Amino acid sequence: MSSDLSELSPDLRAKIENTIRGLTVDAVEAAGIGHLGAPMGLARPAFQLWDRHLRFDPDDPAWRLRDRFVLSAGHASMLLYSLLHLFGYELSLDAIKNFRKLGSPTPGHPEYGETPGVEVTTGPLGQGVGNAVGMAIAARATRSRFAAGNDGPGNHFIYAIAGDGDLMEGISYEASSVAGHLGLGNLVVLYDDNQVTIDGGTDISFTEDVAARFEAQNWHVQRVDGADVEGLDAALEAARAETGRPSLLITRTRIGHGSGWEGLPKAHGGPLGKEEAASTKANLGIPEGEDFWVADDVRSYMATRKAAKQAERKERDEALSAWRQANATAAAAWEQTLSRKLPDSFVRDVAEGFEGKAAATRAHSGEAIQRVVAAAPNLWIGGSADLAGSNNTTIKSSDHLGDGEDPFSGSNIHFGVREHAMGAITNGIALDGTLLPFSGTFMVFSDYMRPALRLAALMKIRSTFVFTHDSIFVGEDGPTHQPVEHLDALRAIPGLTLFRPADGVEAAMAWAYIAKQADGPVALSLSRHKVDAVKREAAFTPEDVWKGGYLVRDPNGRPDVVLVATGSEVSLACEAAALLGEGGTAVRVVSVPSLDLLRRQGAAYLDELVPTDIPAVAVEAGMGESLRGIVGRQGLVYGMKGFGASASAGALAEHFGFVPDALAAAVRAHLDG
Repeated sequence: MSSDLSELSPDLRAKIENTIRGLTVDAVEAAGIGHLGAPMGLARPAFQLWDRHLRFDPDDPAWRLRDRFVLSAGHASMLLYSLLHLFGYELSLDAIKNFRKLGSPTPGHPEYGETPGVEVTTGPLGQGVGNAVGMAIAARATRSRFAAGNDGPGNHFIYAIAGDGDLMEGISYEASSVAGHLGLGNLVVLYDDNQVTIDGGTDISFTEDVAARFEAQNWHVQRVDGADVEGLDAALEAARAETGRPSLLITRTRIGHGSGWEGLPKAHGGPLGKEEAASTKANLGIPEGEDFWVADDVRSYMATRKAAKQAERKERDEALSAWRQANATAAAAWEQTLSRKLPDSFVRDVAEGFEGKAAATRAHSGEAIQRVVAAAPNLWIGGSADLAGSNNTTIKSSDHLGDGEDPFSGSNIHFGVREHAMGAITNGIALDGTLLPFSGTFMVFSDYMRPALRLAALMKIRSTFVFTHDSIFVGEDGPTHQPVEHLDALRAIPGLTLFRPADGVEAAMAWAYIAKQADGPVALSLSRHKVDAVKREAAFTPEDVWKGGYLVRDPNGRPDVVLVATGSEVSLACEAAALLGEGGTAVRVVSVPSLDLLRRQGAAYLDELVPTDIPAVAVEAGMGESLRGIVGRQGLVYGMKGFGASASAGALAEHFGFVPDALAAAVRAHLDG
């Protein structure tokens, strides 16, 4: 791909590779902790990929036409940091010297947003494989929506490096199955086949035929010696030429290459120790006494390669300009999608007409999806884990990926029953930066997606997770499918905004928030069962939903008690308030569609809604302990005390006390107590 490389002699190549190894040894030694085996073993294949094949501009890490590189084996972070530094990204030698130190842009695992050139936060093994699949889907969908064949956006490749741990984790089976099914020919994964795990050789736990596994999943599989430069080049070129299948390069390496620990399990982690580090660096040709050594001829060569990469970028940008001129309508649509521009009437158009309508909030959400998509049809892509009919996540105006002559022209994704991978793929699509993705499943299966949910929050990316069947009112499927602790668990993830809408207005405004306001991931908690529309007796505008909590009804004068409710329990609280009012108890009802947004309003707003000197009761058909912060230690959390049961929703409501009479009686008892 790149310009003439005749200036790279075998000796200079070896010196560059050993520079990567030496930087790794020194960084881990200085930190006193870290993983050095994989970076040392992968120095040659990784350098060859970056030098000869990867398209990027170190001065503009967000260049739209760049290839993406995912280090799924995130513990090998010094491999990535060394490459970024040598190729001229804004990552200084001092940053590498401060590897794993507080405030340094070289944390123990790569962190998206912390280090220029890092495309994704990787740590939990296998997540990066799923992210790479998502990035590949995003590229293909972008190409289909806007490009003219090989001209225009979306014509880039996604490269990933994965290790044994990535392939052992179940998420990689799911993600690679999706990639093979969709024929993602723009995805290339190098499998670091070093035959060593932390506890011993791979033969103690991982003896499957990896090639056969991936071939069965419709992957193009090649075997290559990681020390064979020509073989690596040929395999990578063949992978790029295979446009109908993703490619796996089973790359044989030696963990800890060049050290006295080469090929041994202990080479996985470090540090080597003073004597072994000195011996290893001598073996690598690094001058005695030199730490963090980068030779002048290495610097000179890397500067020429940076210039060559930028010259290639200029050519690609010129081709993009020609595409813009020849495809003005598509170019304008692409720019509008990237800008996230929405009509001035967007919020009104999304929220209008939901007031007074009784339905399951999953149904309201499904209608809201159609409206946000109609406002920006090129922006959205999403699907469900084989539950689209239940999750109401289908974009009705679009086909599914895999349908028709152009398999990537649709906006709906059949993820299949693969929640682990679905979450990571959703994040990968969001990381691409072009489309806004969403995915859906039952709330109880959010447990399968927790690593991806947590990483989405950590990266502050705009992934949306639709969770339906959000309480015991799932009904006859029983306690295995009835979430009780899940709302609390999701609210515990820092940076994840959770909405539990009470009716259509709140559901629509949740989607309007996702499209217009969100600066990070959002999760929706939606009911399976039909809920009554909330009768808002207090002053209200739809934007009040974005405050996270607001007054639904308020008595004349000072209330005797405040009922704080979420989701389907808001209407229940209103009915109980009416009963209490008949007995002379003045009740305020507060809806909390998003506890996360409510917390952001500050103490003054919360004190205005729920004064600390008035008794308060939180109502939620789950454990509800995350609402304790609103009602206080002396308040009552009226929720579940254990798991649910198998019965109809109505029978469960009676049995567990989620009916007006029972709630009213509990409030009276609390006030009397």
